Amino acid sequence: MSKSSQMLKVPLRRNLKLYDPGIEGRHGHRPGPRGVRASSREGARSERRGEAGSAAAPPPPSTPALLLRGRGVCQRTRAPGKERSQSQIERPQFFGSEYQGWLRAAETRRRRVVEEGTMAALLLLPLLLLLPPLLLHLWPQWRWLAADLAFLVRATRCKRALQARALAAAAADPQGPDAGCSLAWRLVQLARQRPTHTFLIHGTRRFSYAEAERQSNRAARVFLRARGWEGGSRGGAGSAWEGERAAGSGEAREGDGAAPLAPGATVALLLPACPEFLWLWFGLAKAGLLTAFVPTGLRRGPLLHCLRSCGASALVLAPEFLESLEPDLPALRAMGLHLWAAGPVNHPSGISDLLAEVSAEVDGPVPGYLSAPQSIMDTCLYIFTSGTTGLPKAARISHLKVLQSQGFYQLCGAHQEDVIYLALPLYHMAGSLLGIVGCLGATVVLKSKFSAGQFWEDCQKHGVTVFQYIGELCRYLVNQPPNQAEREHKVRLAVGSGLRPDTWERFVRRFGPLQVLETYGLTEGNVATFNYTGQQGAVGRASWLYKHVFPFSLIRYDVTTGEPFRNTQGHCVATSPGEPGLLVAPVSQQSPFLGYAGEPELAQAKLLKDVFQPGDVFFNTGDLLVCDNQGFLHFHDRTGDTFRWKGENVATTEVAEALEALDFLQEVNVYGVTVPGHEGRAGMAALVLRPPHSLDLVQLYAYVSENLPPYAWPRFLRLQESLATTETFKQQKVRMAKEGFDPSALSDPLYILDQARGTYMPLTPARYRALLAGDLRI
Repeated sequence: MSKSSQMLKVPLRRNLKLYDPGIEGRHGHRPGPRGVRASSREGARSERRGEAGSAAAPPPPSTPALLLRGRGVCQRTRAPGKERSQSQIERPQFFGSEYQGWLRAAETRRRRVVEEGTMAALLLLPLLLLLPPLLLHLWPQWRWLAADLAFLVRATRCKRALQARALAAAAADPQGPDAGCSLAWRLVQLARQRPTHTFLIHGTRRFSYAEAERQSNRAARVFLRARGWEGGSRGGAGSAWEGERAAGSGEAREGDGAAPLAPGATVALLLPACPEFLWLWFGLAKAGLLTAFVPTGLRRGPLLHCLRSCGASALVLAPEFLESLEPDLPALRAMGLHLWAAGPVNHPSGISDLLAEVSAEVDGPVPGYLSAPQSIMDTCLYIFTSGTTGLPKAARISHLKVLQSQGFYQLCGAHQEDVIYLALPLYHMAGSLLGIVGCLGATVVLKSKFSAGQFWEDCQKHGVTVFQYIGELCRYLVNQPPNQAEREHKVRLAVGSGLRPDTWERFVRRFGPLQVLETYGLTEGNVATFNYTGQQGAVGRASWLYKHVFPFSLIRYDVTTGEPFRNTQGHCVATSPGEPGLLVAPVSQQSPFLGYAGEPELAQAKLLKDVFQPGDVFFNTGDLLVCDNQGFLHFHDRTGDTFRWKGENVATTEVAEALEALDFLQEVNVYGVTVPGHEGRAGMAALVLRPPHSLDLVQLYAYVSENLPPYAWPRFLRLQESLATTETFKQQKVRMAKEGFDPSALSDPLYILDQARGTYMPLTPARYRALLAGDLRI
């Protein structure tokens, strides 16, 4: 009998008593009898080596090993540190029912894992199928994520820089010029850092930052003398200066009988855009006096209203305005105003020459404590609204807003080496706070009046790189005949507001390559938007990253009632993408609303309460905007300009943009007029023809009927030589609506829609009477 046959006769229970999973793991199969004998021989050799006198005897076997060895099974000696873990020791070791149960449990666990994996895959499959549509849905907004992040970083850096400047001013010596208001210490800082760098270019005159600092110091000293400043109470240089000028203190007020200016009094400026406007403004700020920017076109009642509403104690006027102001002088004197002229006057009015007094002063710095505010929320400036819906209102401008304005051009991507072209009125926020304060550190080319024919030559002459616009200025430029200078400029950035999409496209195509950065903001508002991506037609972004910097919301608005729509809980409802909504912004310590000078109800009318939750307060901009599916904001209309006709809301801007696409129309102003016997307001369009075209009424009707819904068709047309606008180039809609469409009261050619004939017909007195009688349908 062979040796292998003899082995087969050995009972299985004696040869396979132990199953070591470790062997299976090392060799890839279960050990058979040969494996057991090999293991036994290895164990015997190990024992003999141990008996041969190893230096250290192996540790005594553990209790489980003794039990197994007692059953006649050789045990392998493990190296120190490689003993079996407790879990391995407690694992079932025999081919009995216990081992079979362990196998079944392992198989159950394996199946459970497989089942759970299958279930997870089945659940994940729909998500994977939905992933492509989801990405397509999110892509329109996520594609601009990099631009949103870049703007957020820029805004954060700008905010930190402004905070650092404010903290440095607060820690400065009160007697030094660095401790003054934000405008004062910024000028001091730039005069030190860039004394010879050109700050202002006006015609043939150039002024460096050092010169601007000296001129403003002289102006500040004149106003301090008019204040009766007692510098001795604080000692130092102020006391010595006060002693030197004490004798002349009364001379400054001789002739008008006005009382000395009180600390914090308001001085109104009625001046054109010129360097003297800036020196006087800066000087008033350093003297701790408030400034009121009065629109230069106001006379009689509106002028007196503005001066009374802001509580002006003095008025500085341009000599060239004196003749037109002659009828107002008695009323101005009756108000007790201190009257100055910014230059020599040849008039027996007793008005002193302020600039002569300024030139006689020394140009040393004044103590900073004179202009340092008690709170950064204190009012330092009054800027009047445009007055398109009534008399102008004096918006309160705080020290915080002036400080924030210093970062405007940094947010737009400009830098200190830029040359900025400014042809906007300085009494407007866009001209003063954004155009001057916003670009302190750079060079400003200041124009007293905008000239479309001279613009590109000025840009070429002065090396202009940034142009600050209002939409109408760009339209004037694209309507100019081509010239060589418009292709040889260095303008890389145009910043402003009110640029219509059609003009935008023509402007970039003709004068590019350049970037257009459209913005949105209000003089008194607490929210601003920036279209930093250059998306044509948009005024800003509505991404969650942008709202982290400038929080705002769009809520549903009822044109019929003129109020926001509220749900059953009394709260406003946010709009959906593509739906026009009222732009509102939360009022907080970071974004305050100071209101207007005068009656408090003026400010309360601009606030909305309980917008999204009880007790919250939002500023009502009065503007309707639309947010598209890419997160871009588009201006829709003013709440007062949108009208309702035939049960539908009509946005004047949409109708005007449609009409301006006609090649024979240069300017369009759309507004709603009341028609007796009809609900709502009918659309009326004032038109200006593009030379040398003539009015084509048949083509106009055909275009309107194809591109506008019937309720938006203008029912009346008014042909004009030029459109009526405010001094800030805003169209006069309210006044035009009040003038109506009576041919006997208007000298302009008027036309009325005749749907039966498919054209516009001249609006004669006979047709006007037929309309009022109800015999003519519109």
